[in-house]
Amino acid sequence: MSQPPIKLLLVDDEDDYRHSCMKYMERKGHIVQGAASGAQAMMLLERDTFDVAVLDIDMPGMNGLELMQRICEAKLNLEVVFLTGHGSIETAVSAMKLGACDYLTKPCSLGDLEHRCLLARDRNHLRKENIQLKELVSRSTPKQTLVGESAVMRDVMRMIEKVAPTGKPVLIEGESGTGKEVVARSIQERSLLADKPFVTINCAALPENLVESELFGHQKGSFTGASSEKLGLFEIADGGTLFIDEIGELPLSLQPKLLRVLEDGSLRRIGSHRERKVKVRIIAATNRDLTQAVKEGTFREDLFYRINVFSLMLPPLRQREGDVGLLVDHLLPQGWSIEPDARDVLMRYPWPGNVRQLINVIERATILADHHEITLDDLPTEIAHPTGLHDVVCDDQRGETDGTGHARFVVGSPDVKVDDLVKTHVLEVLSKEKGNKARTARKLGIHRRKLYRLLERYTQPSCADETQTSESESILN
Repeated sequence: MSQPPIKLLLVDDEDDYRHSCMKYMERKGHIVQGAASGAQAMMLLERDTFDVAVLDIDMPGMNGLELMQRICEAKLNLEVVFLTGHGSIETAVSAMKLGACDYLTKPCSLGDLEHRCLLARDRNHLRKENIQLKELVSRSTPKQTLVGESAVMRDVMRMIEKVAPTGKPVLIEGESGTGKEVVARSIQERSLLADKPFVTINCAALPENLVESELFGHQKGSFTGASSEKLGLFEIADGGTLFIDEIGELPLSLQPKLLRVLEDGSLRRIGSHRERKVKVRIIAATNRDLTQAVKEGTFREDLFYRINVFSLMLPPLRQREGDVGLLVDHLLPQGWSIEPDARDVLMRYPWPGNVRQLINVIERATILADHHEITLDDLPTEIAHPTGLHDVVCDDQRGETDGTGHARFVVGSPDVKVDDLVKTHVLEVLSKEKGNKARTARKLGIHRRKLYRLLERYTQPSCADETQTSESESILN
């Protein structure tokens, strides 16, 4: 056989017909078991697994439809083909409603029976693969975890638990970087659509002329460049959730089309006269004030009320008291740590870019850090030393320390280069510490490896002054 064999169960109370079918299928290389009644079939189904079951509808005792119900109740993973000598439309409809994939009327050719069983087997395999892929995706995609114990975040979490099961539209508002997509996914995961598609679109990331095609799809040849038919995201998300990020940027000309989908599920692809129906839950997000946009006429009032059945306002990170430390611990890779000074700096920083900025800072720091520990040296200058050049105070041309190990430079000449001052101070402290680099680094308030880089550069006089200056600013800041 060019194809793998079918594991087949044949259930028919006519012994001659059952045996002839079994012999034919076995000659074709398939693995076949037979049962003369529904009860005997259930015994076999409890002991073994099958790809396909062929069930005679008219049998004494438990008939084929009743056996099918038992199979459904037991959630057995196989396809069913019904077979009867008394075919009728009503019986066929009943069989298909119960979940049968095909229906044959006796007498039928054995070749036709094998063909239908092969199709059923392929359908069964596709269904199994689909289940496996969904499970794989579910396990490989981390669940959306909302981290925070502040009062404002507890309010957000309570609201998510309430709105998630309703299936109604949700509008998520908040500054850029506050985690609106994470909240949207959290809503979906807690809803009745958790195992259905979750599709996203960012209206601000697409040119205006592409947004319509992305949302609603297009027909081949409907515009220049439309070389093939394309499904829109509404069709792809059918039965699931569509997350429309930055909905405030949706072109005014497309808002009536979106409103119609929300009202009755109707849409038309670009270039098509055919109306399609979808059932999609909408979760929208914006960092704009849509109430103001309605007043200004850039956002439709009826659409605003349609998407704003439930509203969630995400607080900026600066208002989430105590949550920065929790987020840092959550974002750190397993086995990593962070120095207390670096943690304190992160806790004090106002985070204008919110959680997204914090995520980027931690990712950057883990790339730069040594020995799986984040230090002040690994943080961006504007965060680690927001006041300027690492506590450097400029008064005249003499360098001294302020008692804390930080440099205090007195600058009187505009020609003095920062790098010259840094070099002089570093070498003076190294001399005072008798060449002990560990103590020198502590005095300077920098990491030891940064001191090594400074000393390595200062022993290479060929470096260009401007290169040295820019490097010194980045190293001590």
